[in-house]
Amino acid sequence: MKTPTALLTSMMAACLAMIVTTRPAEAQIAVSANDTTLVLQDGAQVVVPNPGPDTVTVIDLGATPAKVLGQIEAPASVIGPPQSVAIAPDASIALVTSSTKNDPSDATKTVPDDRVTVIDLTASPIAVLTTLHTGAGASGVSFNRAGTLALVANRTEGTISVLTVAGKTVRVAGKVDLGAPASGPSHVVFTPDGRRALVTRNSDSQVSILAIDGSSVTHSGDITVGLQPYGVDVAPSGDIAIAANIGVGATGGIDTVAIIDLAHTPVRTIDQVAVGPTPEGLAISPDGRYVALTVMNGTNTPAASPLHHDFGLLRVFALNGHTLTPVTDAHIGQWCQGVAWSGGSRTLITGCMVDKALFTFSFDGRTLTPTGRIAVPGGPAGLRAAER
Repeated sequence: MKTPTALLTSMMAACLAMIVTTRPAEAQIAVSANDTTLVLQDGAQVVVPNPGPDTVTVIDLGATPAKVLGQIEAPASVIGPPQSVAIAPDASIALVTSSTKNDPSDATKTVPDDRVTVIDLTASPIAVLTTLHTGAGASGVSFNRAGTLALVANRTEGTISVLTVAGKTVRVAGKVDLGAPASGPSHVVFTPDGRRALVTRNSDSQVSILAIDGSSVTHSGDITVGLQPYGVDVAPSGDIAIAANIGVGATGGIDTVAIIDLAHTPVRTIDQVAVGPTPEGLAISPDGRYVALTVMNGTNTPAASPLHHDFGLLRVFALNGHTLTPVTDAHIGQWCQGVAWSGGSRTLITGCMVDKALFTFSFDGRTLTPTGRIAVPGGPAGLRAAER
């Protein structure tokens, strides 16, 4: 016979089990923007004449194996960082940017594009709500945590577009001029409190700081982080940001990520960590404990190059305070772009252009285990994930 204490403990455990089992599971989704315009041919980016339509694919990462939930035509581009997709905090809509498009007067070239597609992720099937026009070279895009504002980095014109968001209604509300048209703003990300944003400037190796008050966004200063910063993310704590410096390409040797101290006044770079040649994708885990990177590892060089490898790397680093330390690596495909976390920092997804595929991994804090591969119609150029 159970003692009263044991009986009470057993009843509490049973009640807890009922709560856990009856709680609806959160959906884990990823959104991939797939480019059909550019392909890699022996290390050279080649424009496809009269390509098929670009697409956006929505994936259920909660399923085993992950599965496609829907797909729709929408313009996308591999030119620019792979954070060219943003998902609203409630996962109701996604924004997909297109930085380039085929030149209508010359099928062998591309020209800057300015389109941002608003996609309804809750519609069945998923649907395009509207197409916005922001600025030339529309690239990296992010929502604030409140879901009321989004920012777009316009690489070709040196500006940031401000978008107001009310539910599924998104409007262009203005631009922030960085005062340097050739600076190449590539990605923009908010701090968790929504009062600041960071902009990587790939062409002049700066990161701009934006001050935000409601829908008012102003340029408040710049810092140096390393050679040609591209991707950037902010830790959930809001005190640290990580910027990926892609350097001058595979011939430049090892590249770095910069650790930015956001708690310091003024904001400053406090360290750089070598990560490999060309860190393209970058994402800090939702629990703030890890940083995931896709490293090209020479897969974008000619096959005869001594720098060429036939596999890229998915790398995970531990983030402890201001310190990054390597945890594990996994081989992935070629010319790989974005990376995103899901499943409570236990799932990673990455996309590789040459393979025209998304790769999923489980992560247990020590090792990466491949869990699946999803083919997409084009190169997966942009990628973000969310839970709803």
